[in-house]
Amino acid sequence: MGTMNYSATEVLEYVGEEDVKFIRLAFCDVFGRQKNLSIMPGELARALDEGIPFDASAVDGFGDEASSDLFLRPDPATLAVLPWRPDHGRVVRMYCDVLRPGGEPFACDTRRILKEAVRRAGEEGVSFRFGPEMEFYLFKTGEEGERTMIPYDEAGYMDIAPDDRGENVRREICLTLEKMGIVPEGSHHEMGPGQNEIDFRASDPLSAADDAVTFRTVVRTVAGQNGVWADFSPKPLEDRPGNGFHVNLSAARGKEDTLPAVIAGILAHIRELTVFLNPAEDSYARFGLDKAPRWITWSRENRSQLIRVPAAMSPAYRRAEVRSPDPTANPYLVFAVLIEAALDGIRRGLTPPPETNFNLYTASRETLARYEMLPESYSEAARLMRQSGFVGEILPPEIIALYGRDGGWEF
Repeated sequence: MGTMNYSATEVLEYVGEEDVKFIRLAFCDVFGRQKNLSIMPGELARALDEGIPFDASAVDGFGDEASSDLFLRPDPATLAVLPWRPDHGRVVRMYCDVLRPGGEPFACDTRRILKEAVRRAGEEGVSFRFGPEMEFYLFKTGEEGERTMIPYDEAGYMDIAPDDRGENVRREICLTLEKMGIVPEGSHHEMGPGQNEIDFRASDPLSAADDAVTFRTVVRTVAGQNGVWADFSPKPLEDRPGNGFHVNLSAARGKEDTLPAVIAGILAHIRELTVFLNPAEDSYARFGLDKAPRWITWSRENRSQLIRVPAAMSPAYRRAEVRSPDPTANPYLVFAVLIEAALDGIRRGLTPPPETNFNLYTASRETLARYEMLPESYSEAARLMRQSGFVGEILPPEIIALYGRDGGWEF
């Protein structure tokens, strides 16, 4: 799943034998927006050994002019060919660790933050698996290629062609992902006009986060090649469903049933973690409408809940689906904070509150008054996060300062 797991030696051999002319060193800023730097094959050995320097002062959260030099050292296990580039003079991509000039890790490298969370879980004998589901809208472009807000089609949930015009675009996205070693599990039209969803098979947290970042790039690229543009924002159209980034996760520790404690830990910490799962001002316009959660509840199968436990024919497929994040979130940070909250639930042996087996969208005001709600704005979410002792323990102060400012970020 996700990558070919090459070693540094195999990467050097592959680049030499397969007519690779450009190597893209990819990384994300603190908000999960992918950046890259291209190098030629002659620089690859140095990149793998020491890293390649870059000016980080213009990257959100990566420093200022006074301390602007950072290094990118590629992770050879993440080598993937970019299928939309020519076969002659191929282009490949690797995700990178971000390092300080002395070689020590950079605090705001969110990929490293996820690796640390996975390592801590491993020390406690807990292994996690994640399966992301990201929704996006396809909108038409104008005669000059400018973006419009006119949906690519007017189809509805799981409609088929010819109403569903996104079918061919989704097919091309899935085939492109497969060529990059990523396995899509399913794809379909969503509820909104021009809205689509593609789901992934579950894998280890780091591969799943790398794949989610790759996915956004592939969708935007393939959409552009088809004369449309892809919008991952939380609420592109005011009166239509928003875009969710549903996160399926499971945790294993021997034969123990960890799922109740995982759910309890996430519910206990969700309010103070929401700013990382929903980092845009518009994120909060999505809550409480069209299957997007608002109350801090869980249930089996009921889609109005914050955490849903989907029906599974066998215990191996039991998982929790966290439905509040949206696709503007940084997948590395989302998975890291969910792991930390789940681990806290496992450590303390937490049990979830009673299951909420009714439709929250049609429930009475008196009934709903019994439940806590997600933050109603970015500034409320940022304040809850700043006041949280738990967040202070699991994330570096630099990340807390950036996400904790008042007023949302533009995505």
